[in-house]
Amino acid sequence: MIHHLRGQLIEKNPTHVVVECNGVGYFLHISLHTFALLRNASEAISIFTHLQVKEDSQTLFGFMEKSERELFRLLISVSGIGASIARTMLSSLDPKQIMDAIASGDVSTIQSIKGIGAKTAQRVILDLKDKVLKVFGEGEIFVSQSNTNKEEALSALETLGFARKSAEKVVDRIMKEATEDPTVETIIKLALKNL
Repeated sequence: MIHHLRGQLIEKNPTHVVVECNGVGYFLHISLHTFALLRNASEAISIFTHLQVKEDSQTLFGFMEKSERELFRLLISVSGIGASIARTMLSSLDPKQIMDAIASGDVSTIQSIKGIGAKTAQRVILDLKDKVLKVFGEGEIFVSQSNTNKEEALSALETLGFARKSAEKVVDRIMKEATEDPTVETIIKLALKNL
């Protein structure tokens, strides 16, 4: 297994880089997150790698941050998520945003990524929630209470007879304007004033 490469950055593109190490050029697939962290071509870099071996190919993926590689490995362990979808996920959102969404059970954020449906998004959260907290630690991930409070408030408002879509708009506005995570009661009281 190739753990990392240290060499000269020969070619830099949004989807791949070429790193030369002792006369050998390595073609690495990268995410937009890694692309943003890369310096100019022809500079010496150190990049973490993941080697994917299949029957018909060997593909090398590159990551500027070790945490991004660990998240990539967790994502490809989920059934239905291949290396290309995992790379798309890391290109669409920051690794931190993905970890936060998984930890807080935010299906809509995961589902907003191209190629991810509702079932796959739920599977990602179900399979990885505990692993993400274990690998990255709760201190690194912001697990918001507001997500569960928001859901509880919405179901209460639905029970009171309000349409979910209009209630969701009002609740989202309340959540954005709040300086700290509001309680379920506070959300409901403010929403009732605005509905």
